[in-house]
Amino acid sequence: MGKLGDIESRAETSPAASLDRRDSNDKGSVEPLVGRAELSNAIPPDDRYEGKHRWDPLATWSPDEEKKVVLKTDIWLLSWVCVMFFGLQLDRGNLSNALADNFLKDLGLSRDDLNNGNTIQLMAFMVAEFPVQLLTKRYGFRIVLPAMMFAWGTVSWAQAWINDRASFYVTRALIGACEGGFIPGAILYATYFYTSAELSTRLAVFWSTLNVARVISALLATGILKMRGVGGHPGWFWLFLLEGLLTVTLAIISFFYLPSSPTKTTSLLFRKPWYTEREEVIMVNRILRDDPAKGLTLLKEPATWQDVKSTWTDPSLWGLFFIGLIAYIPASPVQGYITLTLGDLGFSSFHINLLTIPSAVLQIITMLLLAKSSNYFKERTLHCFIGEFWIMPLLIALITLPDGGRAWGRYSLVTMISGYPYFHPIVTSWISENTFDVKKRAIAAATYNVIVQVGSAVSSQIYRDYQKPYYKPANIVLVSICALALVVFVVQRQVLVRLNKKKEEQWEQMSQEEKLAYQNDVAARELDGNKRLDFRFVY
Repeated sequence: MGKLGDIESRAETSPAASLDRRDSNDKGSVEPLVGRAELSNAIPPDDRYEGKHRWDPLATWSPDEEKKVVLKTDIWLLSWVCVMFFGLQLDRGNLSNALADNFLKDLGLSRDDLNNGNTIQLMAFMVAEFPVQLLTKRYGFRIVLPAMMFAWGTVSWAQAWINDRASFYVTRALIGACEGGFIPGAILYATYFYTSAELSTRLAVFWSTLNVARVISALLATGILKMRGVGGHPGWFWLFLLEGLLTVTLAIISFFYLPSSPTKTTSLLFRKPWYTEREEVIMVNRILRDDPAKGLTLLKEPATWQDVKSTWTDPSLWGLFFIGLIAYIPASPVQGYITLTLGDLGFSSFHINLLTIPSAVLQIITMLLLAKSSNYFKERTLHCFIGEFWIMPLLIALITLPDGGRAWGRYSLVTMISGYPYFHPIVTSWISENTFDVKKRAIAAATYNVIVQVGSAVSSQIYRDYQKPYYKPANIVLVSICALALVVFVVQRQVLVRLNKKKEEQWEQMSQEEKLAYQNDVAARELDGNKRLDFRFVY
């Protein structure tokens, strides 16, 4: 019976806790852990840890109580972070909507100029990734994330006044710099409120929001672009202006909404805490029992060069980083050019944005199903493989389809490719699960996101102006990259299997007393991280 007199023991209900079993009839029995190297519940977190006053190694609670706490977190935190993601996609994707309103012609730009602008945006995005992660660790998520949102929203409405190639490039660079680091920062922020088992599904919800934003922005664009000529301005002028101002408004609200941590949820908009004292005890202890490393690192504790070096020299992460580089390239040009492709196929500007909606809806469905299945079966490689393999036959069909006509057939193929099961949430969660130290996890997330943007920069240059309207040479390149990505997934799985096997061999050579002493060495846990013999990689 715990201090608060609960009915059921958390140790019996937690998936993570069940991995660190110590049989009461065999005090020497110690089992290695899968995905998380867990500290004994009796070992306290750092004295400066924000939730230290709620830590209780004897606390127990019922599954219904925990479900209530998680539901409250979903309602108050997850929903608003999704709103912020909506603002991100609104301003990141409105250029695609503007292309349906003669944007390139009005500014005297070619499609290669568009590619260059997208590349500039991505390069600026990458440059900002690591500084943003350092800022969030120094000043906290509730300050940095809304500030970024306010900045990119301001640039978004200001780009309504661009009038040539130079101003187009400048605003692309500024938007990229202001948005860079937001996604990994928001994901790391969420990890302080959710367990590892809950994370992949929530990340799928995050990215579903991006597709919801594609649907809503397409509907908004269909109406706003009709304002062409109002005030002597083109329709895309009003699109940038209105959507940018909406994002700025959401950013201001976020400043007064976001909590600092699970035990510091009061704000200007919430005079009372989100959780009761009892619920804060449940929140803190369930998180620490799932991932004790969070109690060893403060939310605002700066990362060091040693943390960066440790992340970049970890062979267990190299394959996942390489996956981030190539795995999303095959579908990206098709998605980025969908409005231009529909225009080439003869669809009107009014119908173009409406016709992009089915691909967004399809991706919401396929992504959520894939993430849910991955979480249910606790499997990563095969599910990512399925998401990648979805694209290959569709690209081959685009290549082999005869030139001329067949507008609806081409539209169907483009829609299916754009709506592929996006496995980015699974890989992001995969990296988090396979990274022990919290500071290292932040660096790994930022590194992965930078590499993903490198891949995006590459993909933005694959479709070239001279290949339109069918881009067959480019699609052949995309098929080749898709095949390479499928091989890398298989290789990455085998690497993790081998690393686990080597650890298992060394672990089995230790006596039970040595295993117990090893697991209770707190100082060594922070130092060893992923190299620990009682830590097992998931795949």
